[in-house]
Amino acid sequence: MTEPVFDSARFRQVLGHFPTGVCVVSAMVDDAPVGMAIGSFFSISLDPPLVGFCAGKTSSTWPKLHGAGRFCASILADDQEDVCRVFASKEPDKFSGIGWDHSPLGSPRLKGALAWIDCELDAVHEAGDHDIAVGAVHDLHVEHEGKPLVFFRGGYGV
Repeated sequence: MTEPVFDSARFRQVLGHFPTGVCVVSAMVDDAPVGMAIGSFFSISLDPPLVGFCAGKTSSTWPKLHGAGRFCASILADDQEDVCRVFASKEPDKFSGIGWDHSPLGSPRLKGALAWIDCELDAVHEAGDHDIAVGAVHDLHVEHEGKPLVFFRGGYGV
């Protein structure tokens, strides 16, 4: 039996049928906020409390976040598509015009987000063209109730 030829477009199309929530992972680096949009944020463990996300190895923001050693994940609300697009871009100052304050560990947390999770970076595992970052949860809070921003079949919403 021969192995099928891998088709990356088909891979994306099929996996695009699984909706994902969107968050922004951010940190302070040299007194400046840095952040990136993440569609692969997940719970790992309750005891100890651990979360994770996947970051592309070609990202220019990921090495900065990795080096910070801590991060805050802001879970975006369904009315924050514009915020997501900024943090998914190569924009040099992604925080310009976006409200934020500092989490208990000092990382940026975004205003208007449904919730935030403040973490110390616990481990990083290589996984193909991405790294899997594991965060030890330090603090977390629901800011307000609402619907999450969801990415589905190449767009936002379901």
